[in-house]
Amino acid sequence: MARTEISEYGEFGLIKHLTKDLKPVQPSTKKGVGDDCAVMDFGSKKVLMTTDMLLEGIHFNLEYVPLKHLGYKAAVVNFSDIYAMNGTPTQITVSLGISKRFSVEDIEALYSGIRLACERYGVDLVGGDTCASMTGLTISITCLGTAAAKDIVYRNGAKLNDLICVSGNLGTAYMGLQLLERERLANAANPDFEGREYLLERQLKPEARRDILEALRKAGVKPTAMMDISDGLSSELMHICSQSGVGCCVYEDKLPIDFQAAALAEEMNLNIVTCALNGGEDYELLFTCSLDDYEKLIPVEDLYIIGHITKQEYGCNLIGRNGEELALKAQGWNAFKE
Repeated sequence: MARTEISEYGEFGLIKHLTKDLKPVQPSTKKGVGDDCAVMDFGSKKVLMTTDMLLEGIHFNLEYVPLKHLGYKAAVVNFSDIYAMNGTPTQITVSLGISKRFSVEDIEALYSGIRLACERYGVDLVGGDTCASMTGLTISITCLGTAAAKDIVYRNGAKLNDLICVSGNLGTAYMGLQLLERERLANAANPDFEGREYLLERQLKPEARRDILEALRKAGVKPTAMMDISDGLSSELMHICSQSGVGCCVYEDKLPIDFQAAALAEEMNLNIVTCALNGGEDYELLFTCSLDDYEKLIPVEDLYIIGHITKQEYGCNLIGRNGEELALKAQGWNAFKE
């Protein structure tokens, strides 16, 4: 029997391959695989569901990630998926694979972060599972949320001439990771993080952008398509364009980049624009809006218009500072990349 390496498909290719023939049989299933969340209809409000798994040695390194921060982040990244559908997270379940290396006090620290995230975002922890692990710590969280049918935003709604917007700044979490790795290798006993605390916070303790959705609703703006940025701006934008049947133009000089991130990138001889496009783990919101909403978007704080939607045949492109046109490539996180 022929053998196909998983790396030939990559994370999203594998998911598409495994689920291509799935057809919902339950009338309550309104959206299955292929968006930030599944959508189910159980009455006046729609139920959103997402799940995320974190593996020690793949997604986090406990040499520099505090367990409380890890718990907080594990919960928040799931909340972010619900917000990316324009919904409200309501409940989570937490399942853990735990090796003998960990004590009760260690797991209490992890749970203290999860519980803090739940308290801050108004989410209930309602169950889960635990089992023994031979390979360190595994965290799997499933999050439920709700939204009115008219409010849900999918990835496939971007239209020609729509504005492309992002919240916050890009590449900062990636630079925080580079800083942690550098200090782990060079100065394990006495790491030097002075003046770079914001970069560490963006990597170790991200926040879901509930505030941006609240501001958009107050301004009377509903995005036409939306995702959160977990795998890098280029990758997420190409998902929106592919599912919406459109192309895009993004402008280099419009990308929101933090000064600390840019300074560290220069110090480490990294291209900050490449980091901003492909770094991942920013958990900012990427969305498209009608051109008619332009005036409403301007007053929204920490929101940036970085480009516009074009015809599909034009492809997905970055316009450089000198007007040069470069094709965007999905170079962000790929779980099965060799």
